[in-house]
Amino acid sequence: MAKTLELQFVTDLGKNTKLTVDNPKEPIDPASVKLAMEQIIASNAFQTPSGTLVAVGSARVIERNVAEYELV
Repeated sequence: MAKTLELQFVTDLGKNTKLTVDNPKEPIDPASVKLAMEQIIASNAFQTPSGTLVAVGSARVIERNVAEYELV
């Protein structure tokens, strides 16, 4: 089962954009995630087509199950 931490930000253009982290360390500490997101915004390290990151939106862990089938 693959897990991804999805960090959602609001941009200066009022749009949403996201960054993803594969295989996040669990359990997730919401306070640490928010602090990390605020540091990402403050660093101004990412420019997106949707604009500059200006606010924390939300965060969530997505679990994905993949079942592969051999086609004979």
